[in-house]
Amino acid sequence: MENNKQAGRPLSARAIDTMRPGDADKSDTGENVGLRVSCGSTGVRTFFYRYRSPETDKLTQLKLGTYPSLSLAQARVELARLKELRATGVCPKAELERQALQRAQEKAEQERIAQAEAFTVKDLIDAYLTELIEDRMVADPRTGTRKRIAGARKPKGQAEVRRTLYGDPVPVLGSRSAATVTRRDVVDMVKAILDRGANVQAGNVLRELSAAYEYAIGMGRFADDFANPAVLAKASLKVAKVRLTSVQGKRTLSDSELTLLLAWLPGSGFSPTQKNIMRFTLWTACRTGEVCQAEWKNIDLEKATWHLRDSKNGAERYVQLPRQAVEFLRQLRLTTSTYLFPSSRTGLPLQQKSLSETKWHLKNPDKVKGGRFYKPHQLWLDSIPDWSPHDLRRTVRTGLSRLGCRNEVAEAVLGHSRKGIEGTYDLHSYQAECREWLQRWADHLERLSA
Repeated sequence: MENNKQAGRPLSARAIDTMRPGDADKSDTGENVGLRVSCGSTGVRTFFYRYRSPETDKLTQLKLGTYPSLSLAQARVELARLKELRATGVCPKAELERQALQRAQEKAEQERIAQAEAFTVKDLIDAYLTELIEDRMVADPRTGTRKRIAGARKPKGQAEVRRTLYGDPVPVLGSRSAATVTRRDVVDMVKAILDRGANVQAGNVLRELSAAYEYAIGMGRFADDFANPAVLAKASLKVAKVRLTSVQGKRTLSDSELTLLLAWLPGSGFSPTQKNIMRFTLWTACRTGEVCQAEWKNIDLEKATWHLRDSKNGAERYVQLPRQAVEFLRQLRLTTSTYLFPSSRTGLPLQQKSLSETKWHLKNPDKVKGGRFYKPHQLWLDSIPDWSPHDLRRTVRTGLSRLGCRNEVAEAVLGHSRKGIEGTYDLHSYQAECREWLQRWADHLERLSA
């Protein structure tokens, strides 16, 4: 009878104070039914709200706090609040879990935003280069040994992508938060490249920057709704019909223009190395990019050949060197080591784009800041309609036809692969014929410059 009376009494602070480890839980009564106190093995007394969940219809228990940090009066107030919530059909424990999850998500989002703001365009570009484009060394988790993983591009392409992205995006946007760069920012950068006459470079920058952003988006470094600003810029430029590629070349220099060019070139504003590259291009009809990358290990002065191991069409070949080119190389060998045409600043191959940029500076001296370039022999340049260094290769091909060279030989001089049925059955390399006609062409140039 006494136990039943105790069970029906309201919970009191004295009853809680006297609880010891191992005692049965004590429950409140009346309007506070559901409030329980448990004494753990360490003597800590804890308030719980025990109820049937309106969401799952399962018996559920929710911890309210520990006594005496949470007093009995405070526990009853909290119980009343939770009962009101339960009366609306909401499970208090489930609601607290949902709120905790929401707070965790909000905190994670804030951290992600902070990380995104600290993630600069330079960081984005470096990640794209080192994690995807370029070769990288990684440790084998099983053996601990390091091995090389090939990048997405070949070595030459890797260097070109790095040069492209470090040439304009890094200096212009590198310190900016990648997440805050806008379509307008990218358009302005591309327009600045176009203004210096580098249409192809503008297209390359836009393509690689877009790919760098896509890689970062795919790696989860931006919000799900983030829009690639380079892709947006590309769409805007397309609508504006801005050309980001070079116009298909048709420009060739006539013999009279070549005469003027050969007379103007020695005193022009081109650097000595740039002049040598253009002379060598005229002797060999190779691409200026191939000439820029030429290495001495591939030159055989005794056989008068240049082993071109990596050409645009992927085929290696032997370029036949005329007498004038060999004599020039014998002198050049005394001043250079690994590369035929190294940069005086870095010792690495001179960049192909420097030729077009210097030519543009010479043609537009008033647009050059600082007055770096002058106008020596400007009359010669103004007397020739606009041209580019790559036009020299086309000029050689056209000049060979003027001299009477057969089409298949002239194409072999340029290293073009034959198409269709002819390419299937005619496997002759025409090396002897190439040597003969390149010598004839070099002699012709010598006469023009006499």
